[in-house]
Amino acid sequence: MYAITIPEPGGPEALVWDEVPDPVPGEGEVLVEVVAGAVNRADILQRQGFYDPPPGASRYPGLECSGRIAAIGPGVSGWNIGDEVCALLAGGGYAEKVAVPAGQLLPVPDGVDLRQAAALPEVTSTVWSNVFMIAHLRPGETLLVHGGSSGIGTMAIQLAKAVGARIAVTAGTKEKLDQCAELGADILINYREQDFVAELKQATAGAGADVILDNMGAKYLDRNVQALAVNGRLAIIGMQGGAKAELNIGALLGKRAAISATSLRARPLEEKAAIVAAVREHVWPLVAAGRVRPVVDREVPMNDAAAAHRVVEESSHIGKVLLVAP
Repeated sequence: MYAITIPEPGGPEALVWDEVPDPVPGEGEVLVEVVAGAVNRADILQRQGFYDPPPGASRYPGLECSGRIAAIGPGVSGWNIGDEVCALLAGGGYAEKVAVPAGQLLPVPDGVDLRQAAALPEVTSTVWSNVFMIAHLRPGETLLVHGGSSGIGTMAIQLAKAVGARIAVTAGTKEKLDQCAELGADILINYREQDFVAELKQATAGAGADVILDNMGAKYLDRNVQALAVNGRLAIIGMQGGAKAELNIGALLGKRAAISATSLRARPLEEKAAIVAAVREHVWPLVAAGRVRPVVDREVPMNDAAAAHRVVEESSHIGKVLLVAP
């Protein structure tokens, strides 16, 4: 098969479409013939040499894909060759074939194109596990989503709206904020021109956000704590703004607030399987009903993954950038 390889870390040009051995499904795995994958920030970090795959995972980038089951390994039941699926991966999505633990497979939801289904596994798993399983967002509460026009952000808006929450978002352009509003965001904050703490407090009569989904990390830590409501929950899922910051524990105590920080890629298989099962139970019916949909900015040929990485690094996209296999 062919896959995107990274012979040496570097810029987008470090991504090389090359012939490599076919993967073989092991115990509890299936082989998926890939129709499409999607670009995530973690793929860019891996390309740069900062985020190695976990032990035993494919060394090729790509944390999600869609396609058809081509082979079934020992110990797998409930799936058949030819089934159309999408999958959460620890690596290997930038390839023509990938071996996937059966617990990380999802059927393509009703009403979703097979290619566009590649935009769903990572964002639904990340949002559902952090916003709902950990932070327990409830109807009537306020959720603040940083990077509302990203793949994660567009999914968080839709899922929060579906459960009856109020949604605030930050984004850097009017176009991105307008798209967030179309998806259901109620409070629109241009982080280049406005202070999100002040804007959020004004929009919530001083209360703040019950839950904050943050991809920035250190840069926003202090202001995120300021923006939390009493009994608020801050869920950190990224470090685009750095890894180290000073935390005012007194402010956290005063609000009886909580901070969680999670990654998905290196979790044990059983934890990923539990998250994927929860997504299938709670999110897939919303997708099938048309209340939640994948937001795809563009499709790029997989062998031109460098172009897709440039788009994501420029942050010029809204939603997901897909890689379509030849």
